[in-house]
Amino acid sequence: MNVDTMRAIDRWVGIPLCFLLTLVGRLAGRRSDRPGPARPTRVLFIELSEMGSTILADPAMRKARDHFEAELFFVIFQRNAASLDFLGTVAPANIFTIRADSLVSLATDTLAFLAWTRRRGIDTVIDLELFSRFTALLTGLCGAANRVGFHRFHNEGLYRGALLTHRVAYNPHIHIAKNFVALVNALASRAPELPYSKTVIGDAELVLTRPTLPAAAVAAMRHRVAQLVPELGGHRIVLLNPNASELLPQRRWPHGHFAALATAILERWPDVVILLTGAPEEAAEAEQLRARVDHPRLVNFAGRQQLNELPALYAQAALMVTNDSGPGHFAAITTMPTIVLFGPETPALYGPLGNTRSLTAGLACSPCVSAANHRKTACRDPVCMRAIAPETVLAAVAEVLDGPGP
Repeated sequence: MNVDTMRAIDRWVGIPLCFLLTLVGRLAGRRSDRPGPARPTRVLFIELSEMGSTILADPAMRKARDHFEAELFFVIFQRNAASLDFLGTVAPANIFTIRADSLVSLATDTLAFLAWTRRRGIDTVIDLELFSRFTALLTGLCGAANRVGFHRFHNEGLYRGALLTHRVAYNPHIHIAKNFVALVNALASRAPELPYSKTVIGDAELVLTRPTLPAAAVAAMRHRVAQLVPELGGHRIVLLNPNASELLPQRRWPHGHFAALATAILERWPDVVILLTGAPEEAAEAEQLRARVDHPRLVNFAGRQQLNELPALYAQAALMVTNDSGPGHFAAITTMPTIVLFGPETPALYGPLGNTRSLTAGLACSPCVSAANHRKTACRDPVCMRAIAPETVLAAVAEVLDGPGP
């Protein structure tokens, strides 16, 4: 199913179902705001649609694991599940995937999920999604005694029932990773709060762990690149990621800008090889960009690596320039400098947690997506991305390539 279809179902089907489930609970005499067990032991996180959010949520997941000595579980759309492999915080056996390619598979997997949570004895669920009715239903029906998520309170248009035991106020003025930590802090509160969570979350809580990459994996990736670039030798690798998911295509920097940037980099630094990265389905579009520049040191590498192989590629690259998308967050688990281009979103809320510099044009209409509009914008002409000039990005690239460092 495409994104707009899923949004329509979430609204027109999800709202009535959330209302009915809330009504049934009240008629049965169940209080939705009564916390369950004092110490969670088996904690399920729900984040279905955003791969980058699995990285941004990792500090919150590690805090839940360490503070409560809890076993962690996760449910995610099948197409995004590989993003959980980067840090390995959740054991593969504890990950449930839901297919979203059709209504039949979505319904079938949802029923299987509700049975799975009961078999696993899940006592706590933390809904990371921002006001999704579908995840609210999963939270309310999964059988967990503790149910934590963002509640609308006095915000209009964000109704998703009263199915939570810990109602956390989503704060649109702090980074989303801190909002995720606030969900865990709600569980740790010694007394009920309205709203949760009345805690201070410092930047130190948002530090990502950096896994050790197997030397064999890095060597194998180096060999794969060298097969395409025989003269690699002492050349530095710069990665360009010109893609963004269909969830918000307005995040894409124009191909003409990427072409101008690539041309300028190749002319200015003769010791640089540029690789265009992307998923297999993005290889054809990347090839159009390669042909537009037509330079022997510009290589279409899209589709030549699996998602879980990206850290091995990032570990040997000097720099990456990317749209605001998953790769910017995946790179955060390595030391590679990354330049991320923002338009419809804001780095103040969604900036990667790693060695990153975020660039934005600062238009009055930007950012235009938020939790309040379910990240759907009316914009059909993303001037905010076009307004980030190639010269601006080139200056940021020069600070890295001409600066001190290995």
